[in-house]
Amino acid sequence: MRETKARKFTLILFLALLPVMIGAVLVGPVFISPSKLMEFLVGWLRLGNYALDPISIQQEGVIFSAIRFPRVVLAALVGICLASCGAVMQGLFRNPLADPSLIGVSSGASAGAGLVIVFGGAWIHGGSWLGLTFVAFGACMGGALAVLLVYRLSTSSTGTSVPTMLLVGIAVSASAGALNGIFSFIADNEMLRRMSLWQMGNLDAANWPRVAIAGCAVVLLIFSLPKQSRALNALLLGESEARYLGVDVERVKQRIIFLTAIGVGISVAVAGMISFVGLVVPHLMRMMIGPDHRYLIPSSAIAGAILLVIADSFARVVVAPAELPAGILTALLGVPFFFWLLTKNHHRAMRQQSCP
Repeated sequence: MRETKARKFTLILFLALLPVMIGAVLVGPVFISPSKLMEFLVGWLRLGNYALDPISIQQEGVIFSAIRFPRVVLAALVGICLASCGAVMQGLFRNPLADPSLIGVSSGASAGAGLVIVFGGAWIHGGSWLGLTFVAFGACMGGALAVLLVYRLSTSSTGTSVPTMLLVGIAVSASAGALNGIFSFIADNEMLRRMSLWQMGNLDAANWPRVAIAGCAVVLLIFSLPKQSRALNALLLGESEARYLGVDVERVKQRIIFLTAIGVGISVAVAGMISFVGLVVPHLMRMMIGPDHRYLIPSSAIAGAILLVIADSFARVVVAPAELPAGILTALLGVPFFFWLLTKNHHRAMRQQSCP
């Protein structure tokens, strides 16, 4: 019964994703009506023949093809990466409060981006495409180095300890925060502004090369993470029980950490620090369809895409013509949910203690 419900719910989410993305393409400071969008598509299919109202078609066509469409697609791809990685991390840690940032990838990426912004030279601060690319590259390398450090320090001859990984991740995150503090201290006003905007999480720099990079990460996660569903379901019983069921626990840990580092690292590199998507979405999906990772991973991925597309669309219009960083909106949604989750777990623990 629950399995059938999970399948139907995942299918509903999948069918809802496309209308949400279409609506997000139309919404913004400059509204594109569905009829105008169809006219643009017809003209585009005719290889640029904008005979019908050419000026308006070309203006809105540029907004669609160069700004809105890549931004909406990038938001969906980043949401898929963050939410699917959050689902597997919660399964690995066996804790609904777990988040992909626990392994230090987000803080490491932030430190890497700050390093490039501060020491990258004047050409980084000109707003060029090459400068933005180097910032993204620095973020990706910083996240990868942080994850590698966490994994090495939490692995011994007996295997990888999840509690040790959590503690090392906290230490690495604190170290990365100290580095960001140093970068902020020596940065000038322009550097500080760029660092602050990047750390808030924003999709305004979306372009097709970034979509391609994020798309490669999504393809890897789509084909790799569902293969870990059986092992994650077994890990819900405990590591010893999973070994008795024939699961190679250490290899599963390595794969999940590696895939999470790639997914979250690339997401942070192309979109900045977007928080709470990897925490809120998987937990909501677990409440809706249960803990079976065969359905939890794909449903979390789709719901993450929907959430981030909606959040970014709202960020474009709430303070128009200016834009609010999408990371601020996800944090505003995530913080109350996090407090509610803590309160719920506290009350559950109190009820269990009161029972004889």
